[in-house]
Amino acid sequence: MKFKQMLAQSGMFLVFAIVVLGSYLLAPQFLSKDNMISLGLQVSSIGVVSCTMLFCLAAGDFDLSVGSTFALGGMVGVLVANRTGSLFFGVVGAILAGSAVGVVNGTVVAKFKINALITTLATMQIVRGLTHILGKGVPVSAQIKNFDFLGNHTYFSIPLPILIMITFFVVFGILLNRTVFGRNTLAIGGNKEAALLAGIQVARTKIAIFALSGMVAAFAGIVSASRIVVASNNAGEKLELQAISACVLGGVSLSGGIGTMSGTVVGVLIMGIVENVMRLRNVETFYQLVVTGTILLLAVLFDRLKLHILRSGS
Repeated sequence: MKFKQMLAQSGMFLVFAIVVLGSYLLAPQFLSKDNMISLGLQVSSIGVVSCTMLFCLAAGDFDLSVGSTFALGGMVGVLVANRTGSLFFGVVGAILAGSAVGVVNGTVVAKFKINALITTLATMQIVRGLTHILGKGVPVSAQIKNFDFLGNHTYFSIPLPILIMITFFVVFGILLNRTVFGRNTLAIGGNKEAALLAGIQVARTKIAIFALSGMVAAFAGIVSASRIVVASNNAGEKLELQAISACVLGGVSLSGGIGTMSGTVVGVLIMGIVENVMRLRNVETFYQLVVTGTILLLAVLFDRLKLHILRSGS
């Protein structure tokens, strides 16, 4: 592989190492066991949602509705669990609700040829409104005893949300790299016309990608609600921007066709570490917003630079 291509693909791993070292120097408690657990919990929702955001971006699309779907999943999960007395049915209800949102997004984008940015911006508002309607404008508490299992149970002293995130990274990494579905996703993002000529079912694949995105966002939402035993109408705000930032930081191209799960993991961790260190250093919330917004801007600029390097190196 040419040097420029290697530089473009490995750059974020070097940045990650620098960020970890800098974080330790700024806050020595950063590498403590308790803080590592806290960091894992902090990025667990972003990490899970980023798994399917990677697929959306790799296919050349966006899903701006994941934050609202995250909230909907938590709300539907709590309401169904309260009604049935079962966490299992709450999870099923959340997943079905998220899948429905995803199928609508995918159908409008793939069948009606509406831009994904506009489509998911609209459904973001619709789904957030539905969440407020279901919750009657107020947070809803879970009434069953074991509802906190997904959010607070531990295995080998590791909270279940962290283990869930790691599992999603592995499963979707395999899905991207080892299956026809993953290869088709990258092919569609790289050149949709060529993918059609190659016999790939572009519309069907896009609908499946958006369905997965909605399903995963809703599942992450009920896991988050399980941590605090409450479903909030405002949960997941800005989650879509955080997930996109993490993916782009990890090397996923906004133009589609380029992306790896390992890079996405690095992007998620960089985002989480920066926020974690700012909290350890007691940086005011307003400054944190400036920093995270700057990271998003730099991520987009890096995406353009990376594409330029790859093209000039080919």
